Order: sequence, then structure tokens, then C-alpha cells
Amino acid sequence: MSDETRTSHGSRASRRTRRGLAAAAALLLAGLAAAPVAAAAGERTQQTRRGDLVAVTPVADRDAGQVRSFLTGWDVDADGVRYGLRAYRLTYRTVDPYGAPTTATGLLTLPRGGGHRLDLVSDTHGTMVDRDYAPSVSEDFGRVPSYVNAAAGRAVAAPDYLGLGKGPGPHPYMDTASSVTASVDMLRAARTAAERLGRPLTGAVYATGFSQGGQVAMALGKALDEGADRHFRLVALAPVSGPYDLEGQEMPALFDGRVNDTSGVLYIAYWLVAQNRLHPLYKDPSEAFRAPWASRVEGLLDGSHEQEDVGRGLAPSVKQLLTPAFYERLRHPSGAVLDAMRTADHTCDWKPDVPVRLYAAAGDTDVPLGNTRTCARTLAGQGARVRVVDQGAVDHFGSVLVSAPQVVRFFDGVRR
Repeated sequence: MSDETRTSHGSRASRRTRRGLAAAAALLLAGLAAAPVAAAAGERTQQTRRGDLVAVTPVADRDAGQVRSFLTGWDVDADGVRYGLRAYRLTYRTVDPYGAPTTATGLLTLPRGGGHRLDLVSDTHGTMVDRDYAPSVSEDFGRVPSYVNAAAGRAVAAPDYLGLGKGPGPHPYMDTASSVTASVDMLRAARTAAERLGRPLTGAVYATGFSQGGQVAMALGKALDEGADRHFRLVALAPVSGPYDLEGQEMPALFDGRVNDTSGVLYIAYWLVAQNRLHPLYKDPSEAFRAPWASRVEGLLDGSHEQEDVGRGLAPSVKQLLTPAFYERLRHPSGAVLDAMRTADHTCDWKPDVPVRLYAAAGDTDVPLGNTRTCARTLAGQGARVRVVDQGAVDHFGSVLVSAPQVVRFFDGVRR
């Protein structure tokens, strides 16, 4: 589920990329508007609606060579780069998990070239504990899919989700419903922003996403298929390494060794803290977490700490982190714990009428391949035609680096 579970090579590539782009970013962005481009004041006197655009802030301007350098710094195949790109942080109106009005942010990336009217890719990101690591804020790993797709000639809308990026409040981690509403509303905001920026959208949507975002992409595809917004039509679906089956695959894998301890501790702590705001999992952290972690876990996961700091502040294993009673509750879920799992599952219970490819990796010890196998069987059981692409021995992080250019080629083929 993580965008931040990295190999040592990935960490070196990140530092290399940041050093190489830091000076260029300062110079290039100096030529862009210094303040956000606010949504046109007074143009709507009616009550604001979900997806209304609040502000557009330029955050990157890259030529094709710079895009290639960024991607190759992550060992991503850059052969498909045809254009440079411009990226913008969108601030837009949406709703929180309870339906109350709020705002969220996301990244809109447009190619510097290609057709006047653009198809749109929805790219939903993986697990992030640090709000400032979100795509609209940090030019890091989270932008790889956006840059690959935009450089191939499509617009890309990448929501930060609720509570990440510049959005208020905590992030409701693995709450599928609110992730979908934030993603649909990001599409709406992207449609308005692209029009104002002179690159109107066709209405065609290609949905992809990684890890947590793979599950969100599948749910978003289902929502669009069911008519969530008449302006958008789903044309292809290509999630990567999604945790589609918490109850049957991902949660058991935390306890049987298929998920590595470092990732498992982060995921279960994040999931419990976030889900406890939505479901009555525990009244006090000490019911779920052992001392001394019970007193610090909620503070560590407030969105202001980097993943490395969170990891250092937690136990070395899931068994050491959780109280014996809660450990057994998760191994044999029932009641509110089971309800929380099931509200995130069943995103594959539908029949897509568009081409579908599910990307994953046998070597993944964050989101085991069984999640994708379960999803594929479920989709096939509904009559859908699905192809699973197993990337082999690469790890979780590597699965998206290998898959992202392949997803672009898949989308190119669908368009033709």
C-alpha cells in the first residue's frame, strides 16, 4: 500500500533527482505566476458545488529532456516521452467522509504539445503519511505516473485525497468512499482548470493508480461506470498493486509473513488510527497498542511526520506493536474490525465494459499478489475480460516503476 516503502536504490535516485531539479525548479517557477490563479470571482452566484475550482497554482514547468531526466533518475523507461509538461496544484471543493463541505488539493499535469483537446488520466497515489509528500506538493516519486502519462500526450489528474497536500484535517486512510468522492471532484476541477488553461478535455478517462491508489482506481472506475458524472466516460482501467482484498488477503498476510515487518507495522498502525475515526475500533489507544507506542501512535500519524520518523517511532513488528487481545482481533476479525475491512473491499464486484489490465508483482511483500488474483477472479466472475500482468521478482515500489510506462502503452493501444 505504500508509495514510500523504498529500496536503497530508490532513495539514492530520489536524492539525485532532487539535487538535479532543485536549481532548475527555482528558475523555472520564477517565471510562473507567483500567486495562485484564483477561480474567477463572482462568475457563479449559486451555492458552490462539489468539484468547484478554488485556485490554480503553477508548480512545475519541464521540457522533454527534463522529464526524461526525472524518470531515468527513478530507473523508469523514458522512451515514451514525447512532450514536456506543465503541472498545477488545484484547490477544489469536495466533501469529507461525513458529507460535510471541505476542500482538497491535487495535481493537474498537462503536456506541452500534442492535441488541443486532451484525454484525461486519473492517477491515484499510494500510502503517504506525510501530507507534504503528496503529488501537488512534492516533485518526488508520487509524480512518476503523472509525468509518464502527460509526457505521452494526455492530461493527468492526481488527487492528493482528503487531508493530504494542502487539504485540511486528517487523512481518512483506506476509506474508499471518501477517496472516490475526492477523486471524482478532482476530475471536475481538472475539467474546469484545463478549459481555462486552453487545453479542454474530451471527457475520456483512463484510470490508473498504485497501491492504495490501485484500489481507489478500481472503485473510481466503478463509480464512473455507474454514472458518477455525465461529463466523464471510462475508457480503460489499469491499476497497479492494489490491496483489493483486505479481509481475505492483505490482513492475513500481515500475520503469516507475506508482508514484511517494516511495512506491516506502518500499515496496521495507520489503518487502525484512521479507521478508528470512522468505526468504533477502540476507545483508547492502549486497547490496541502496547506501551510505549500507545501514547505516541496517534501523534506520529497526524500528517506532519515523514515516513522514516513514523517507522522509527513504532515497534519493529506487528506482534510487538499490538496488545495480545487486539492482535487476535485482527487475526480473527469480527464486529467493527470486520466492518472496517469490508467497507474497503468489494471494489472489484462489477463488470467493466472497458479494457482492464491489473499490474502486480510476485516479489511484492507490501501488497501480495493474491490481492490482484482475487480481484481478477471477482471481475471475471462478473463476466469481465481481465488480463493480469505479473512483473515478477520486483518489490512493491518497483512494481509501479516497471508498470507505469507499460500502462501508458496500454492506454495508447486503447486509444488507437
